[in-house]
Amino acid sequence: MTSTDEKLPFLMDLQTNSKADEIQNLIATQLLPKTPQALRAEFEKQSAPGNRVIPQTKFDLAYTLIKSPFKKDQEEGLKLLHDLTQQQTPELYKEHPARRRECLYYLSIGNYKLAQYVEARKFNEILLQMEPRNAQSLRLRDLIDSKVRSDGMIGIAIVGGLVASVVAVGFAMLGGKRK
Repeated sequence: MTSTDEKLPFLMDLQTNSKADEIQNLIATQLLPKTPQALRAEFEKQSAPGNRVIPQTKFDLAYTLIKSPFKKDQEEGLKLLHDLTQQQTPELYKEHPARRRECLYYLSIGNYKLAQYVEARKFNEILLQMEPRNAQSLRLRDLIDSKVRSDGMIGIAIVGGLVASVVAVGFAMLGGKRK
């Protein structure tokens, strides 16, 4: 991924009163990103009875978990994004189209990392319908297609090897009975 992939997505949503506030928010949200533990603690605090989980908190945790090298974290991140898109569809998709783009992109990335290429392609194609020239999404489509072809060739080679082995064993068995 490029360095632009590493940026948190919602700089345009920062609502500040001055340049100083904008710079302070930029530092807090971009240059000093929260750790997964801090994001999880914030999410759990907001999940407590009587509280409301802020969609941005849920997205930030999901985004961080999807970037994790651990499959369990990636799966949890995908679940959070699915939940977010199901529960917050009107807000995310109508009022904030950039959020829809980011959710679709990270749903694609998460599924790709988990080798769920059909799902990755599905979310990526939705994004490409919205933004046909989105460079990240076009690159991701190439990666998905390449991986599917590669895995398909490996699968064919494995099946071919198994068939050859069965045929060889069969010939060996038949040759042993003729004696």
